[in-house]
Amino acid sequence: MTDNRQATGATEQGGGENTRRVYVKTYGCQMNVYDSDRMSDALAPEGYALTEAPEEADLIILNTCHIREKAAEKVYSELGRLRVMKQQRESEGRSLMVGVAGCVAQAEGEEIARRAPVVDLVFGPQSYHRLPELVQRASAGAKVVETEFDVEEKFEHLATPSQKAVRARGVTAFLTVQEGCDKFCTFCVVPYTRGAEVSRPVSQIVAEAGRLAQAGVREVTLLGQNVNAWHGTGENGREWGLGELLFRLAKVDGIERLRYTTSHPRDMDDALIAAHRDLDMLMPYLHLPVQTGSDRILKAMNRRHTRDDYFRLIERIRAARPDIALSGDFIVGFPGETDEDFADTMELVERVGYASAFSFKYSPRPGTPGAAMEAQVEEAVKSARLAALQELLQKQQRAFNASMTGRTFDVLFEKPGRHAGQLVGRSPWLQPVQVDAPEELIGKLATVEIVDVGTNSLFGRLINGQDRKGSNVGVAIPA
Repeated sequence: MTDNRQATGATEQGGGENTRRVYVKTYGCQMNVYDSDRMSDALAPEGYALTEAPEEADLIILNTCHIREKAAEKVYSELGRLRVMKQQRESEGRSLMVGVAGCVAQAEGEEIARRAPVVDLVFGPQSYHRLPELVQRASAGAKVVETEFDVEEKFEHLATPSQKAVRARGVTAFLTVQEGCDKFCTFCVVPYTRGAEVSRPVSQIVAEAGRLAQAGVREVTLLGQNVNAWHGTGENGREWGLGELLFRLAKVDGIERLRYTTSHPRDMDDALIAAHRDLDMLMPYLHLPVQTGSDRILKAMNRRHTRDDYFRLIERIRAARPDIALSGDFIVGFPGETDEDFADTMELVERVGYASAFSFKYSPRPGTPGAAMEAQVEEAVKSARLAALQELLQKQQRAFNASMTGRTFDVLFEKPGRHAGQLVGRSPWLQPVQVDAPEELIGKLATVEIVDVGTNSLFGRLINGQDRKGSNVGVAIPA
C-alpha cells in the first residue's frame, strides 16, 4: 500500500513563468497513484505542470481513498485547511481551484459539494480522462460533480504522457489492467465506488507497456482491484487470462521485471500459477489476501472460499515457485468474530508464514452489508487482537528479511540513497536494498550480495561491479 504520496516532478513537464501548476495529493492504494499520474497527463496539454508545493498551485486535487477508517472525515479536514488557503488567495486577488477525486468523491458526490463550498469540482475514478473539460466548466463558474461509471470509455481515452514525464517518475511503473470488483465482500466499498469488473484489452496494455519501456521503465506492476480476475481480448481475438498476458508482456523490449497486485484467492487459476513457475521475469512475490483464518468469518465476509481452500492454493503456488514470498491483508474484529475465530487467524498466519502483510481493525463502511451486521466487536477487543496479530506478522517479516543475509541476487536500482555514493533498489521480493554503487546503475539490474539487514531495508555490495549480463556498469537510461 501507498499512503499520502505527494505530487512530484514540478518542472518535468516544462512550461515557462505563465504555466499553471497543479498539486495532487494521493491517498491510498497503488491504483490511486496510477490515477494521479493519469490526471497530470490529462492536464499537461492544457498547460498544467506538477508542483510539490500546494502554495504554488493554481489547482489542487485530493485523490481520495475510501478503504481506510474515517476516510471522508480526513478529506473534510483537509478541505478545511484548503478553505483558509483559498480565502487568503482571494484576498490577494489570486485564484485557487480545488478538486476532490477518487473513491470518496465517488461515494460522497453531491454531499462533498454541499458540505465544502471550497470545492469546485468532484469527480470519481472513471472520469479523470475528462478532467480538462471538467476544469474548464469549473473555471466558468459551474459547480462540477461527475461520478458516472464509464470505465471502458475512460481507458479508451487515456491521455498519453510524454516520455519526459514518464522518465521523471522513475524506472518502475504501475499499469492498471482491470478495475472494479464483482465479489461483493461484505466489508468492502469497492463494488460501489469502482463499479463492476472491467478488463482492458491486450492491445491497450501492451501499447502502454511499450511506451513505458521506451521511456526507461524496467519494472511494471499490473494493477487491479481484483487483478487476477482480468480477462481481456487477446491479440488472437480470443479471451486471455492474466497468465497469458504476463507472458505477452515479457516480450516487450526493455521490460525486465513484472509484478501484479491485488489478487483474490478464487481467481488464481492454473495458467497464472504456471506463469510463476515458467516466467523468470515474474517476480517471486505474491500479495494474496485471505482477510481471516476463520471459516465462519470468511462466510460472513462473503469470501466464497475456506481456510483449507487457501492452504491448498498456497501449496500449489509454492510447489510451482518454491522461493515465492507471500504478502496478505487481514481484518480483525469483523462483526461476530470470537476469540476462537481470531485464534484461527493466528494459526493460519503461523502455518502460512508471510514475508509482509497489512492488517487493520474492522471499521464499518456505510452502505456495505457489514455495517448493518449485529454483534459489532468492541473497540478495545479489536485493538488487542490487532496488536497480537501485528506482533506475529512483524516477527515473520523480520525472520524473512534476516534469511537474506549472505544471499546473492539481482537488484533493480531505482534512485540515489540518502548518503553520497549510495543507491536504493528492490530485491525480487520487493524489499528495499541499499548499496554503494555509481549512479549509472540506476535503471539497471545488478548482482548484489546481502551483507546486513536493517529494520526495513537490506544492505548489500555489488558483485564484481557488473550487472547481471556481465557488462561493465555505466549504461544510463535512454534519453
